Formats: sequence, structure tokens, C-alpha cells
Amino acid sequence: MRWLWLLGMVVVARAMVRIKLHRGKSLRRALLDGGVLGRILLQQSPSPAAKYHPTTATEPLANYMDVSAGRAGGLGREPQCRDTGTCGGTWTVWGGGVAGGSDIHTHTHTHTLGALCWQLEYVGTISIGTPPQEFTVIFDTGSANLWVPSVYCSSRACTNHRRFDPARSSTYRGTTTSVATWYGTGSMVGVLGYDTVTVGNIQVQNQVFGLSQAEPGSFLAHAPFDGFLGLAFPNISSSGATPIFDNMMSQGLVSQDLFSIYLTPNKRNGSFVLFGGIDDTYFTGNLSWIPLTAQSYWQIKVDSITMYGRPIACPYGCQAIVDSGTSLLAGPTRSVGNIQYEMGARRSASGVYLVSCSFIRLLPDIVFVIAGTQFPLPPQAYILQEDGSCMSGFEGYTLPTATSELWILGDIFLRHYYSVFDRANGMVGLAPAV
Repeated sequence: MRWLWLLGMVVVARAMVRIKLHRGKSLRRALLDGGVLGRILLQQSPSPAAKYHPTTATEPLANYMDVSAGRAGGLGREPQCRDTGTCGGTWTVWGGGVAGGSDIHTHTHTHTLGALCWQLEYVGTISIGTPPQEFTVIFDTGSANLWVPSVYCSSRACTNHRRFDPARSSTYRGTTTSVATWYGTGSMVGVLGYDTVTVGNIQVQNQVFGLSQAEPGSFLAHAPFDGFLGLAFPNISSSGATPIFDNMMSQGLVSQDLFSIYLTPNKRNGSFVLFGGIDDTYFTGNLSWIPLTAQSYWQIKVDSITMYGRPIACPYGCQAIVDSGTSLLAGPTRSVGNIQYEMGARRSASGVYLVSCSFIRLLPDIVFVIAGTQFPLPPQAYILQEDGSCMSGFEGYTLPTATSELWILGDIFLRHYYSVFDRANGMVGLAPAV
């Protein structure tokens, strides 16, 4: 009977693991409550998507104002901090980049607060060390590093959050390798370390992660999360750190080399990341499988974007990144401007594009045509409503140099479509969410 017991242990070890995502106060709301939102807005100007383009940059956490928050960066390789269309921000990208005709290598970009998302953060809980120390993180498909605050850091941004203490973990192994991430309103500098990281009931041995030593500025002090867990590809990982999902695969901890994400609309509970499997009770019809055009970010080709049955953007095809770390839908300023005009959106003094709430019922679907399949977004999805105000869920950015059109499909898109991120086959699967 012992062999049956051992077989059962193997099955459990490679089972699907569901991590609940909770929606809490958005970073924008946290900054507003902390009395610093106005000052930060004055310090930054909108420019989503910097991280994905050539030029060297710094990355403000603006993008994460509502959904995800920065990407951990490194003194040497990946897009530091990450995000592009969320609520604006700036990040540094060293190496990696967006494919779409040409490979992008060393580059930087700045991203700003732009449209400050009003949506809530999707965050989940992990633990690090033995015994475990718990942290709230953003599960971010737009970056590849894992980092949390540490006891080495005395910045207000660290003391306001849970901090990892290596001395309390019997399995911790330190290094002298530096890691750093810059934000428009702050930064994180730290070192890499190794320890056991627990995600649900998955224990990842010898996982490398960043321990912040300094987080200057007030921006991160108000963030409603402790750190970030990147789910993109290794070649954009700062300082060559192996992403946690890669270790899950190599250590045989997931039943399939894929994970899926379900985000609930509004303030409903039930969002999750499912490692190693797909739950078909959370979508209708069949998954549409879309091949990746680059294996750095989760990058795909979009055929066109239509409104009123005609192309409104991306008329000849364009690249798009499926990014759970961005709250909005981001695209080139001119294309997004066409969409804002068609929906009657007007830019407010704070840079937010507002729409008459009474006009929403008259607006059409905006349709993303991907791999020959239509993925419509109704106005109730792309217009954000809160406290009697209605804001466009689209944000424009201006590229520092000419390049192919790039879109960021953030949480507005992912709330409407169950998404599967298939590492084994290099594909993204999408189906209408229930």
C-alpha cells in the first residue's frame, strides 16, 4: 500500500493550486486618503507604456495606481518595475523589450499617472521563509521578479508594510547581488536572497527574490500591497533572477505548465490565479488560443480594433501585451484619442477622461479582433464608474521614437475574458468570463 500513498503524494504535489485575489482600496484612493495625490499628480504627466519601448527609463508606480503596481527591477537586466497602461507610471527597462518587427534591447521609459484608475487592486497572499512570513503581492504578468520590503529598509514605505526578516527564517540564504527599481515618485534598492516561497499549498524551494533596503519617496508608503510577484518570462527578469513560475515548472509543482486568471467585475469576490490548470466553469464557450509573438512579455498580435463596425485603431494589425499588472487599456495617443472622441470623453484638469454617465447606454462595443476572433468590450466594461462619475478606461501614451503600434490589455480586458497563460505551448487562451 505504500506505493499507493507515494503516488497520491505525487498527484497532490502536481495538483492545480488556486490563489484567491482580493480587491481592496486602490492606490489612487490610498494616495487621496493620505493627502498626497494632488502633489504626485503635479509631479507627473501621463505617458503609459514606457516600459515596453526603446529608451531608457524609470518607472513610477503610477500604472499600479489601481491594479497592479511596479515591477521589480534589477541593476542590470529587466524592465525595472513594469507596467504601462495602468494608472500611469514610469519604469526602467534594461534589456528585453517588445518584439514586433524588431527586438528591443537596452531601453528605458517613463510612465506617468495619466488616467488615475478608479478600480480596486487585485492582490493575493504569499509567504516567504521558515517559519513563513506573510506578504500581500500583486500577481503581475507584466514583470518577472518577486520582491518584498525587508527589515534592512527603514524608509516609510517599508515601515508602513510587512517586512521580511532573514534572521527569522532557517532556510534563508543571502547574496551580495544588488537589485533596484525606480519609480517616478520613488524607488526600491535592495539585494537578492533565496528562500522557500509558499504560494497556496505550493512550496517553491530556493526561490530568488528581492529584499528592499531603501524605498525613498512617499508613493510606495501608501501602496495597499507589500510587493510584487512577476509572471512574465525569464529574459526580462532583473539581475537574472529566475521567476517563480519557472521554478514551479522545473520543480514539478504544477500539473500543467500554464496558469490562468479570472478577475471579477465591480467589487464582487471570487477573483483568482490558478497555477497548473484551467477552470472551465468560469468561462463560456471554448478558449481561443493565440500564439505569442514574443516570449518576454505575454505579447500577441491584434488584427484590428473596431467601433461602430469600422476600424478605430490598429487598422493594419499591431502588437499587444496581456498584462494583469495594468488596470486600464493603453495605446498610442492618436489611436486612443480617436476612441475618446467617439465616446464623447473630455479631459479633466487632472488628466482623466470623463464621460457623461447618461451617455454610456448609447455607446457601442469596442471590438478587439485577435487571431480572426472578435473580443468585444461593452461600454459597461470600458467605462469606469464610481461615486457618480464615469471615466474612460483607455489611456494614451506617446512613444519616444517611431515604432509599431503597441497596446496593453490590462484588467479592463481581463475582467471580461478568462485568460490562460500557456508556457508549454507559447500561447494565450481567451474566453468570455462568466
